[in-house]
Amino acid sequence: MRSLAFVITAVLFCAPAPAQSIRRLDGSKILIAEADAFAKKTLDAAHVTGAQLVVLDNGKVVWSAAFGLRRREPALPMDRETTTWAASITKSVFSTYVMQLVERGEFDLDEPVAKQLPKPLNEYEAYRESASELVKDPAWPTVTPRMLLAHSSGLLNFAFIEPDKKMRLHSRPGTQFSYSGEGINLVQFVIEQKKGKLLDQLMQEAIFTPLGMTRTGIIYRQDFEADVADRYDMNEKFRSQTKRFPARAAGSMTTSAEDLGRFVTALFGGKIIRASTQAEMLRPFIQINSLHEFAVHPNEGIGKEAENVGLAYGVGWGLLTHTKFGPAFFKEGHGDGAQNYMICFERRQACMILLTNSDNGELAFRPLLEKILGDTVTPWEWEGYTTADLMEVRKQPYFKSVP
Repeated sequence: MRSLAFVITAVLFCAPAPAQSIRRLDGSKILIAEADAFAKKTLDAAHVTGAQLVVLDNGKVVWSAAFGLRRREPALPMDRETTTWAASITKSVFSTYVMQLVERGEFDLDEPVAKQLPKPLNEYEAYRESASELVKDPAWPTVTPRMLLAHSSGLLNFAFIEPDKKMRLHSRPGTQFSYSGEGINLVQFVIEQKKGKLLDQLMQEAIFTPLGMTRTGIIYRQDFEADVADRYDMNEKFRSQTKRFPARAAGSMTTSAEDLGRFVTALFGGKIIRASTQAEMLRPFIQINSLHEFAVHPNEGIGKEAENVGLAYGVGWGLLTHTKFGPAFFKEGHGDGAQNYMICFERRQACMILLTNSDNGELAFRPLLEKILGDTVTPWEWEGYTTADLMEVRKQPYFKSVP
């Protein structure tokens, strides 16, 4: 028994009359009441402290619900507007902002980073130590923002993983998938140098304010204080408050599932970037055949699962290029006390967004996605969402979203 009652709130909106059901990807339906009950039962069984769930169909939010607690002491319910830590979902929202710049001719995805900066990377204070070896690599002048945003530059996730804490390339740029938050932050740095503004101001002006995403910021804001989620470990013990500083494109964004719903609605509606720009963003750049996104064992080989769904990466988004439901784009968010996932199927403009303030969040993702959205094609093993893989993946030093 849990010592605190599990709390649920739900709302329906964006429809002339309240919907009574959610249409799954295969066309079948699940009653809203059944979805509520199943989500509550599943999250409770997994000991997920708090969660927000949103489903979109035809590019519009059709169901939004909040479950559990945003804070345990004192007990405060998670609600639909609670600000939570999005962790690495930040990368995809940032990449969409980058595509705005590309669309306006203000940024080039394919011009090497070394050419876009007026001086060598290691001559900037922020990279004076960490990039000292990187700039000596003869392959460094070939690394482009597109490679960095598609996790194919050859950089590891973060420099702190390296024995000497220095950035270096581990594969020929553009040839191999290797997840790298360091690479995303490097694109942020280049853009900040070009624009002469910090990322939090740039994205607030370009994305969050225009779309009415009032619960979202690249850095924590004081106006979030009244309704922000604390974060909890697998034993539901307090980990941390959600106050992210400084701005990091790799994972500092806080948001709500409803705000992400607003973001996706605007994306499908052509209000952020044009359809042609979106197609370029979601065009596969690197094909993926690994067994896991974050390797559990050295040299673990390839996975059939990735091949079956056409797993790939575009500009900042993971891609499923061929499924029975059509192509899809997705992003996970891993952080201490914040496990999140979102996936959108392009043909139906159908999405599910799951944000949690718990290290147990991922234990509930597969049943929730399968039962409520009817998503049976997410590569569960590659994501590390199978029971056997979850604990092993988390042990890896490169699993962390943000250092």
